Formats: sequence, C-alpha cells, structure tokens
Amino acid sequence: MAIEGNIFNIKHNDLLPEQGRLLISEPLLRDAYFQRSVVLLVEHSEAGSMGFILNKKTDLTVNSFFPELESYEDLPIFVGGPVSANRLFFVHTLGNVIIPDAFPIANNLFFDGDFDALKDYIITGHPVSGKVKFFLGYSGWSEGQLAQEISGDSWAVGNADDEYLFSANGDAFWKRSVNRLGSSYKNWNQFPRDPRLN
Repeated sequence: MAIEGNIFNIKHNDLLPEQGRLLISEPLLRDAYFQRSVVLLVEHSEAGSMGFILNKKTDLTVNSFFPELESYEDLPIFVGGPVSANRLFFVHTLGNVIIPDAFPIANNLFFDGDFDALKDYIITGHPVSGKVKFFLGYSGWSEGQLAQEISGDSWAVGNADDEYLFSANGDAFWKRSVNRLGSSYKNWNQFPRDPRLN
C-alpha cells in the first residue's frame, strides 16, 4: 500500500481468498486495471489464482462480434484483466447442463463452457440478463503472488453477493463492496480517486 494517507492503511482482514470470493482493491492502488476494482476469484490454489474484474464495463458488446446475436439484447463486455486480453470469457448461473463443460465456482456460479450452447440458448429466446457476464481477458496471479499482495494490503477479501455480481459496474460497486467489509474500512470510501486533485 502507498505510504500517503496512512488513515487508509488498514491491515488486511483475515478472510482467506478462495473460489467465489471477492478481492476489493485498496483505494490507493494506482494500477490502470485494478484501481477501484472488485475481482471475482474463479480459481484459487497453491499453484495460483484467476479472476475477473467485475466493475469495468467497456463500450463493446458481444453482439457486435457475432452476427447471429445482432438482433438480441445488448450483451456488454467488461474488462476481465490484463491476461489474454483478446479472449472472451463469461461467468454465469446457467450451470453445466445448459452450458456443457462449464467450470463450477461456488453457489450456483460457473465460468466458461460451451459458447455455442450459450449462443443457442440466447437464439431460442432465453433472456440472459442477470445470468451471464462477459469479459475480455482475466486477472491472474502466479504461485504465492496473491498471498503476497494481500499481506501487503493491496486487497481486502470479501464475500460475493450473487444478487449484484451481474449488474456490478463502476465505482459504485467498489464502494458497495467496501461498505460490506465493515466499519473498519469506511475511510476507504472517503478517499478521492485522484488525491492530487484534492
């Protein structure tokens, strides 16, 4: 954590990272991808971790890349992270019966699977709003890297609120996630996005 504004330097909580939990960035993190980000962990083991940034929507839609989906509801794409930034991923609640080969995360939450099955599901008239979220790229950590970043107070670990995962966007979701961490973190929401302008 940066040394400026030590009232914001809160020791990381004791919640351990695991699949289905959130990583909430501390307010001083300046990384272009991770500033005020909330990451859903979809894999976590001793070998490393993988997740998707939930609250950084792009101007792109899935529909613009697949002509067969052009006439259906807009499917926005979010920045998932800096790794494989040209590959499309998705998180969903449809399960591996509707979407074969989907990888279970937790609490009826899955990622990826047969994309053609997802397209067929949409084309046959099934709405996916609130059930599927799309990402370009992912966030990845090598062995021991995430533990080191958490120990360095770059991230607080939180529990996911499934009701908001699919509508999450922008600073408002980061602030909501910070509030759910408890009163010890309330000062995080008072910190300006760019302290140089304060």
